[in-house]
Amino acid sequence: MSERELRCAICDGDMLFEVPPCADGHDECPELVCTRCGMAEVVAPIVVHLWPNHAGRTPRLPHQRRAAA
Repeated sequence: MSERELRCAICDGDMLFEVPPCADGHDECPELVCTRCGMAEVVAPIVVHLWPNHAGRTPRLPHQRRAAA
């Protein structure tokens, strides 16, 4: 198991985290577990989707619905 030091929200300090055995068959599992309290932390990349800007127009964003007043 690989280990690294991260800030644990439960222990309120820098603690040693380790990758638990992965039953899903990932090469590198994104889950880490605090070795002191067992809190799970998921480390995954952030994915941002952008809409293309066609012919200089402002990109259309999804419309947000509002509740009736």
